[in-house]
Amino acid sequence: IQGMQVMDAPSFYELVTRKLYVENLTPSHFLFSRGFGHSRFGCVVKRCGDVFCALVGLALCLPFFPLIALLIRLDSPGPVFFQQVRTGYGGRPFRIIKFRTMCNNAEQKTGAVWASVRDPRVTRLGEFLRKTRLDELPQLFNVLRGDMSLVGPRPERPEFIRELEKSIPFYSERHYVKPGVTGWAQVRYPYGSSVEDALEKLRYDLYYIKHQSFMLDLEIILRTVFVVFSGRGAR
Repeated sequence: IQGMQVMDAPSFYELVTRKLYVENLTPSHFLFSRGFGHSRFGCVVKRCGDVFCALVGLALCLPFFPLIALLIRLDSPGPVFFQQVRTGYGGRPFRIIKFRTMCNNAEQKTGAVWASVRDPRVTRLGEFLRKTRLDELPQLFNVLRGDMSLVGPRPERPEFIRELEKSIPFYSERHYVKPGVTGWAQVRYPYGSSVEDALEKLRYDLYYIKHQSFMLDLEIILRTVFVVFSGRGAR
C-alpha cells in the first residue's frame, strides 16, 4: 500500500520486547542488518567511561572493603576474595574477582553447577552480599584491567559455554563485546539456571550488542540501581 510503512514480524518483535528472536536469526542478520557495528571512536569513548566510572566507584567503595573482608572471615573459613575463570571478549578467558559468598571449595564434590534458590553452598553473609550485589564490587578491578566493561553481557564460565553452544544458536556472538558488571539481560530477566534461561538472556544480550549506545548504557545503570535496592533476581 502506497504511503504505508510495513514492518516484518521479527522487527516488530524486537521493537516491542526489546530483545531478539534468536530462533529466527541467520548469519546474514549479523552482517547486513542495522546495528552490530561499533566504531573505533565509540569503543574508545566507552573504554574511557568505564575507567572513569570504575575509579569513582572504587574511590567510594574501597573504605568499606576492610569491613566486608572482616565479616567474610568471621562468617566462614576461607579466602576473602573469590576468583574464577570466565570467558570474555573474543572468547578469551580471564579471572573474575568477587567477594566470596559460598563456603570454601564449594564445588569440590559437585563440579561446575548453576546456583539455585536457597543454595546450601551460600553462606549466611554471602546471601546478603548477593542480594545487595556487594559481592560484585571487586569486579571494578576487572574493568580497570580491561577484562570487563561496566555494561555488557554477563561473563559466563567456559564449562557452561561449551554446553550452551551445542543447544543455543549464535550463543558465541555474545562475546562480540566485553562482558559487563551489569547488563541488559541482568536487569530485564532474573538469574538463570537452565538452558531455557540462557536462551532467554541471550535474546536480551544480542539486543544490547545490536543497539549498544550511551543512552542504553545509562538506562541499564539506572535499572541496576533499582535492582540493587529491590534485591530482585539475586541467588
